[in-house]
Amino acid sequence: MGENTMKPGVEPAPISTADNTALGLENALSGAEFDGIICIGGEDWWYHNRGHFDFQIMRRLAKRWPVLFVNSLGVRMPSLSDKGLFAKRIGRKLKSFSRGVTNVENKFWVFSPLSVPGEAVRKFNASSLSPQIRLAAFRAGIRKPLLWVHCPAGVDVIDSLPHTGLVFQRTDRFESFPEGDPVVLKQQVDTLRARADLVVYAAPHLQDEECQSVKRSLLVTHGVDVERFRAAGAKTQTIGPRDIAHLKRPRVGFIGGIDAHTFDPDLFLSVAGMLPDHQFILVGGCSLQEDWCQLENVRAVGRKPYEVVADYMAAMDCLIMPWNRSEWIAACNPIKLKEYLAVGRPVVSRPFQALKPYEGVVRVADDAATFASAVREACVQPYDGTQALALVAQEDWDAKVGLVADALCRLHKPVTDNGEYEEARTAA
Repeated sequence: MGENTMKPGVEPAPISTADNTALGLENALSGAEFDGIICIGGEDWWYHNRGHFDFQIMRRLAKRWPVLFVNSLGVRMPSLSDKGLFAKRIGRKLKSFSRGVTNVENKFWVFSPLSVPGEAVRKFNASSLSPQIRLAAFRAGIRKPLLWVHCPAGVDVIDSLPHTGLVFQRTDRFESFPEGDPVVLKQQVDTLRARADLVVYAAPHLQDEECQSVKRSLLVTHGVDVERFRAAGAKTQTIGPRDIAHLKRPRVGFIGGIDAHTFDPDLFLSVAGMLPDHQFILVGGCSLQEDWCQLENVRAVGRKPYEVVADYMAAMDCLIMPWNRSEWIAACNPIKLKEYLAVGRPVVSRPFQALKPYEGVVRVADDAATFASAVREACVQPYDGTQALALVAQEDWDAKVGLVADALCRLHKPVTDNGEYEEARTAA
């Protein structure tokens, strides 16, 4: 992998001899192998659920190579319309930055650079981010990095950050993120797709849609910590963690981010309102307005560490996915679905394309009345999770990371005419 991904005629930002010496980059792009990975993540390690694709894959790759996980650069400035949420997000980002470069486990390092979201300051970010990231990578022992980008804002560093190869993680349709600028996000995504040596997809239909416009693609559907969730679910009628142990049954749970681009609050409120004798429990961070739900049978317990998420799922009688009808959901392959199935509780979901392989084990409902009826049935009818568990038994994250590692090692080797790793498509 001695080939730089920069296009002919595109000059990277100049790096002085002194910089090269200090950072150990004199021959960073020579040789046949990368010696570490810089991942421009889509989330913040310190505050987001660690079940996300880039977290799970990078933690496992760090058993083989040093990995610097760069916390999400942000795709929009938080709105001042909700001052409480604005202050919370700014405070959270500053706390994340104050942690510096942290070795979390194995060779996995986490870093939050100082950056400002928004189109107006992109030039500033482009010139300031790369030195910060290079210094952090140096501390992590990375001299010849492979650059992995999930957050579209990472496009600003691909010309100024030396790398032996560029991977674009296309597991979300970021240009459909409602809080970002769709024009800017589309430009960023288009640039990353065109420049990447490899584009990694989690949704087959999104890969099929775009595979002709990328150099090569790899399908790696989302994984699950099968044993963690299976073991939690094996405890029949568990009372659950302390903050929900006292809540009545039947319990209906949603575990995940309660955000406008994925979660449909109108559908949820209608369903919960139709089932006043059911206890609805929301586990996860919420970016909706604080007073969005006033129903007495709804309890929000906030964000929980990934290590205990399975225990909350197992404490439910039914698990739900009240998705909206956004383009984001249309292109998604949610990790939550496989976690729900592995924990062995009945699932009710609004339909979306990635649900098709699981038809027959998931109750599907598109409107509030049908959804509420499906939830009621799920809570009273006997449920055998054997078939659901069988469908996800081979979906462990360790198997997924093997596909990724193999693709990275063969990044510049010949591929098929349509730019895919066919064997990886089959295995994924």
